Amino acid sequence: MERIYKIFTLSPGSTSTKLAVFENNTQVFKANVAHDPAVLKTFATIGDQLPYRRETILSELYKAKISLTAMDAYAAYSGGLESMVGGIYPINEAILKHSREGRTVKHPAVLGAQLIQAFSDEFGGAPAYLVNPPDVDEYEELARFTGIRGIYRESRVHVLNQKEVAMRYAKELRRPYEECNFIVAHVGGGLSVTAHKKGRMVDGNDVLNGEGPMAPNRSGSIPAVPIIDMCFSGEYTHQEMIQKISKTGGLVSHLGTDNTMEIKKIIASGNTYAKLVYDAMAYQLCKAVGACAAVLQGQVDGIILTGGVSNDLYFTGFVELYCGWIAPVKVYGGDFEMEALAAGTVRALNGEEETKVYTGYPVWEGFNRTETGKSNG
Repeated sequence: MERIYKIFTLSPGSTSTKLAVFENNTQVFKANVAHDPAVLKTFATIGDQLPYRRETILSELYKAKISLTAMDAYAAYSGGLESMVGGIYPINEAILKHSREGRTVKHPAVLGAQLIQAFSDEFGGAPAYLVNPPDVDEYEELARFTGIRGIYRESRVHVLNQKEVAMRYAKELRRPYEECNFIVAHVGGGLSVTAHKKGRMVDGNDVLNGEGPMAPNRSGSIPAVPIIDMCFSGEYTHQEMIQKISKTGGLVSHLGTDNTMEIKKIIASGNTYAKLVYDAMAYQLCKAVGACAAVLQGQVDGIILTGGVSNDLYFTGFVELYCGWIAPVKVYGGDFEMEALAAGTVRALNGEEETKVYTGYPVWEGFNRTETGKSNG
């Protein structure tokens, strides 16, 4: 008889924390706990928010009559770590130390590991895990290069959701994820397209630094000289230019909103420019899919669309029209972040997937070539 594990998952955001409780892969509770922005502003550092977030989370669980002492395991979405290969990581001292320091990002997501370990310590000591953290980087060496020496590419994509839907589709195909080649596109506020080669994300676009297709609120790749001219025009600050790339680009820049439901209404009213912009986002995604197909040398078992925008049949139909000749297109509309945390934890508890140890040593630190041409990167 299959054992039923009770698993508590959480994912901290800028002003809220997602919570869920699972019995194996079945979600039995979920909540999105809001944290008062005015209160958050009173904390000098992100780390200082931890006690406040802990109390608001426990208050929500108390109202729902959920006891954490009943949990068999805990799992969190947590960033700010050094780069690593994908997998399931029991939380250790190195993870806690680096998340406190925010090695790679200064965002409340760094609190995930700290919060989940604190709950584990407080309520019985059941194991606590990270599952495919955002710092996963599995790029091949060839994918690292740009045309400027000293600027190299690193993986910054929607790892957790991408890996989850890839594993789901592999299961549907009755094949191990590690034996499949997929192209996965997550289309939410940001848009990441990655090539999954035998269980590793070997290439993709850097959504944080402005690579790839334009997205609902991100610019995607921009011709370099015009953006340099904007930077030196004197009209914008450094932060305003970063915002153009990461917060107010894409659909926001063209149409004033990243709400695709609103944009669909604008298009339905007869606005041909809005339709052209929306089609352009899908068109650019399709070009990125084609690039990933080249990375996989045409050996593609499936193209997977996920994220909120993938619920739009018009959008997914556009992608299928342009890319369906490469491989079958499979859609998992929405975000499966919490489900992915639970699924990974079940695999660890059942022994289906061997856990990994976070060492704190990045998987890639740049190229340092000797005269022999060998790389230690």
